[in-house]
Amino acid sequence: MSVTVFDQARVLDPSRGIDEHGAVIVDGRRIIAAGAAALNQGHPDGAKVVNCAGKAIMPGLVDGQVFVGEPGAEHRETIASASRAAAAGGVTSIVMMPDTAPVIDDVALVEFVSRTARETADINVFPSASITKGLLGAELTEFGLLRDAGAVSLTEGRRTIANALIMRRALTYARDFGMVISHETQDPDLASSGVMNEGLLASWLGLSGIPREAEAIPLERDLMLARLTGARYHAAKISTKMSADAIARAKANGANVTAGVAINHLSLNENDVGEYRTFFRLSPPLRAEEDRLAMIEALKDGTVDIVVSSHDPQDVDTKRLPFADAAAGAIGLETLLGAALRLYHNGEVPLLRLVEALSTAPARLFGLPGGTMKPGAPADLILVDLDAPWLVREADIRSLSKNTCFEGARMQGRVLQTMVAGRTVFSG
Repeated sequence: MSVTVFDQARVLDPSRGIDEHGAVIVDGRRIIAAGAAALNQGHPDGAKVVNCAGKAIMPGLVDGQVFVGEPGAEHRETIASASRAAAAGGVTSIVMMPDTAPVIDDVALVEFVSRTARETADINVFPSASITKGLLGAELTEFGLLRDAGAVSLTEGRRTIANALIMRRALTYARDFGMVISHETQDPDLASSGVMNEGLLASWLGLSGIPREAEAIPLERDLMLARLTGARYHAAKISTKMSADAIARAKANGANVTAGVAINHLSLNENDVGEYRTFFRLSPPLRAEEDRLAMIEALKDGTVDIVVSSHDPQDVDTKRLPFADAAAGAIGLETLLGAALRLYHNGEVPLLRLVEALSTAPARLFGLPGGTMKPGAPADLILVDLDAPWLVREADIRSLSKNTCFEGARMQGRVLQTMVAGRTVFSG
């Protein structure tokens, strides 16, 4: 097997608390050394040596919420095209949502995703399965069989289970199989026909609003049920200070809960909707600036555990419409790291904490093999120039859909190389 030495690098490994000048040695599909100590090991005979010249090397990103069109909407995104976009963005593993056609709610479809990924994807693709059949919120799926087939989490994707008894049973059932329930909360009646954050700006724009309580009320219910059942519960995508406070209280009370936030809710606020720009039509909607700042603080102090892209490809037919009629969602695999590094460059979140939330923590949460550069770990890693400027341009986007919130945005921090299981899958 070939040996590669990444020499003279800034090695970042949150799993060991490492941020130091050192080297990373990759032998075949595995990492055999990483950090300052690796400098002292010398270069094995015949090794390929890459002088990183102080650039950062870190575990590949693990994205805990990615929507893909395959099966059923391959014109929006295939597993193969999503994997190319991910590799370019430094994402080496994704957790794929079950919102497909048909819904990933049985063993055959979990196996289809895994098989298609093995045959066509450059990165690791881990399927999640739906909590209820057809995402209808009524009949539970076969959790144990789905887990054994390879599903790494149970989720309703974009939907929220309305029935508290169904949710309690799901949490109890998932606990018994050692699985995590990942749930996005939005009360359908409170949200109703809302299309953006409820407030003064929505009134000015003449758009119906979604109150913060639409997210917080079902979340509070779920947190109580998580404590009641002792199950592992993950709030998939929170967006308000109210929700962050609820998570903090639940954790303090001993509930086995975690939370995620989409990069869009760390980077943008309701003002970005501006002149009815439909690429900013998201779910949950972009919130007020005070909520965005609260999300950053929650990420910094660990209330929020992970950051996701919530990559959700939508085509021209569903986005080039009046704001209220446009589909919610934005792509994000290729801009996840660049947008997140703004928080580091602004001094808002320490770099090691940021890398942890993007890589180590989601790998741990979903029980995946990445997110670390410990000796023996899979060689899923990325080489990053933390200071390199670049511009987000539609022509450069590898995703089949182009609905990015960051069109024309200036980023600082670019992926130079992405390696999955010791194989280079992207070189910038």
